[in-house]
Amino acid sequence: MLNLTKTAVGVASVQALATRNAARTRDWQGSAACAIYTRYRPKDYERLVGGSLFWIIKHVISVRQEILGFEQATWKGKPGWRIWLAPEMKPVSPRRKRAHQGWRYLKPEDAPIDLGGGDADLGEMPVKMAQTLARLGLI
Repeated sequence: MLNLTKTAVGVASVQALATRNAARTRDWQGSAACAIYTRYRPKDYERLVGGSLFWIIKHVISVRQEILGFEQATWKGKPGWRIWLAPEMKPVSPRRKRAHQGWRYLKPEDAPIDLGGGDADLGEMPVKMAQTLARLGLI
């Protein structure tokens, strides 16, 4: 199973991303899902289903959403692909990451751990504080 990283362009905080993604949430295969668009389908798309999309906010990997599936779509009049994500956003241990265009693969062993999932000190820390400390290189 693989993961993706993607820069949340124009997003200043996890809350702003949550608000934007809530507007993108609708019914997909009988349950709620959030849709984002990409021009090209990843070659390893089958291995991505069940993995996560890790969002980069202000040069820090901050949260993730499970990848539910892919479907061909038209966006802004151009052909592309819709990536369906679980609506729940899970905070992860913040990690500095340079912004990039589009998406990039992320191997499971390189993925940040979920906050509250074994690292009690980070799990109790507010996400914004953890992002600031990560940006400063302190965690």
